[in-house]
Amino acid sequence: MLEYDAAGLGNHEFNCGLDWLNRTLADATFPLTCANVVTQSRSASPGNFLPPYLLLHRKLRGDDGQMHDLTLGVIGLVPPQIAIWDEAHLSGRLYAQDMVETARAIVPRVRAAGADLVLLLAHTGIDTGAPRPMAENAALALAALPGVDAIMAGHSHDLFPQPACDTAGTSVDHARATLNGTPAFLAGAYGTHLGVMDLALTRRAGRWSVASHHCTLRAVAASSAAATAPDPALSRSLHAAHNLTLRHMRKPIGQSAQRLHSYLALVRPDPSVAAINLLQQRILSCAVADTPYAALPILSATQAFKTGGRGGPQNFTDVPAGPISLRHAADLYPFANRLCGVLITGAGLRDWLERAAICFATQHPDRPEAMLRDTTVPGHDFDVIAGLSYQIDLSAPPRYDRCGALINPASHRIRNLRYSGKPLADTAAFLLATNSHRVQGGGAFQRVDRGAIIHISTPILRDEIVDDIARTPLVLPKDKAAAWQFTNMPGNTVLLDTGPALRSDPDAIADINATDLGITPQGFLRLRVPL
Repeated sequence: MLEYDAAGLGNHEFNCGLDWLNRTLADATFPLTCANVVTQSRSASPGNFLPPYLLLHRKLRGDDGQMHDLTLGVIGLVPPQIAIWDEAHLSGRLYAQDMVETARAIVPRVRAAGADLVLLLAHTGIDTGAPRPMAENAALALAALPGVDAIMAGHSHDLFPQPACDTAGTSVDHARATLNGTPAFLAGAYGTHLGVMDLALTRRAGRWSVASHHCTLRAVAASSAAATAPDPALSRSLHAAHNLTLRHMRKPIGQSAQRLHSYLALVRPDPSVAAINLLQQRILSCAVADTPYAALPILSATQAFKTGGRGGPQNFTDVPAGPISLRHAADLYPFANRLCGVLITGAGLRDWLERAAICFATQHPDRPEAMLRDTTVPGHDFDVIAGLSYQIDLSAPPRYDRCGALINPASHRIRNLRYSGKPLADTAAFLLATNSHRVQGGGAFQRVDRGAIIHISTPILRDEIVDDIARTPLVLPKDKAAAWQFTNMPGNTVLLDTGPALRSDPDAIADINATDLGITPQGFLRLRVPL
């Protein structure tokens, strides 16, 4: 028997910057694999953009003291939704196929090519719902495929395994670190954890198999109480580059008149969201100033990108009042989206808000103290549209599911939707500032029709935000009128898990009449909030 430590393998995400990637590939000294991204359309004969699998030949010492040859087959997979999220880059150039069907077809090929073990590097999370074609989070279905020995997953920012979770004997078994009986891990996001997978192998009848395994997550973020100490040699090697990066990110770019944090972004109109919406409106207004669309009223839709959840109790935006640096801009807007301007009607705005409101759990009068969030929906799916006022009725079930499918046709959570104090007409015309991820159908949102897109910025939105703040101090309007609020449910309260650092802003807690219930075992600050 011998042990194989797979900690050194990483999940190579597909990069939509094809020109950059092609240059990188020309000089690459490290292997890349991706099986389900092809260079032809669905109707043509596809060709792989990258090698669909790798064969890694290793010599390992066994318990018998002898060296043994082992060939590890590695298959890379990415969510097929990249073709939607990055349509502007990929359309007509690359097409993404179903991960499960791709793996089902290729695993036997990898075995036939000489692989003793097959490992999936799958940029996909765990969805316990029924398997469906072209699924975004397909780790469970992948782990159930014959011939797969282990899977290193990701994408959903989950931590797996978490031994404290009582899931023994289920398809997602934290205690045994298995998905459908297959060894697996998901190592969070943003480098917070290192996944380590030890496989004990045995050879019978000329064939290697996994006899036992041990999968663990090692916390590496400095904010974690269980953080692993940095490697001294690696720290020395990276010291100069690290300090250069810090100096660059601390470069001042402008001023903010108030603190901007997202700790309460899911229970009240949020300053950090309002800041991005204000900036998007300003930028789009300049972009269309000399066009026929300049006369249309401009609204703006954005979300709080950091709302805790799977990212943990430090996963919140918190920008202090005063000087703003590049680091703060990245905190406010962490993704490389582009600003888009789209033509939209009042009916379209209402539907947009219905899709945004699915992140909340349905509340019932006979269950007066339930969790606010639907934990199956990321908080960053909750778009707020600046320029409108409306209420969200949590007693109504969500109209759409996580993937945007209509599940409750008779249900409407959005109430009293108004523009300039008047009920919003379905036929009213607007220009909406939003981001390329939403326009391309990210989250539960519908893909915007090409004909409705009248502007796409060339620079990424974060760079435009930096330039705008440098020109004009960021000062939010003093209008206290609520852009949105929950419909009153007298006697009902909801529970919200947020960041403990909110305690440094007691006025914000008092403004929503919340009660501090203490810190949860996961490190969140739990609030009781009246509806």
